[in-house]
Amino acid sequence: MIEAVTTTEAPGAIGPFSQAIKGGNLLFVSGQLPIDPATGELVSNDPVEQATQCLRNIAAIAEAGGSGIERTVKTTVLLTDLSRFADINSVYATFFQKPFPARACYEVSALPKGAQVEIEAVIALG
Repeated sequence: MIEAVTTTEAPGAIGPFSQAIKGGNLLFVSGQLPIDPATGELVSNDPVEQATQCLRNIAAIAEAGGSGIERTVKTTVLLTDLSRFADINSVYATFFQKPFPARACYEVSALPKGAQVEIEAVIALG
């Protein structure tokens, strides 16, 4: 059985998809843009602040799904400028501890709403 997870503590989906889906013992969090849920706008043009907001959004969705960001098993990070990889790593390390989640990171030509960072996650439940 699958179940949608939603929260007002993270931005709503900007397309025909859920914030997250529970499937089995996992929570699949859709790619999070650096949108402030209170304003519906990008937090800034700074990739470090954007990565921080993406991870805050993931944390809020994880909590709404009955888990926590510390139970993340896999993330995918999308960047419009891979030269910011080290900066994003510094933010990432403030949200996760060993054992760090598995991760893929890709440079893309563009992201929705002009964002520079998007992060999706798979989080363990239970």
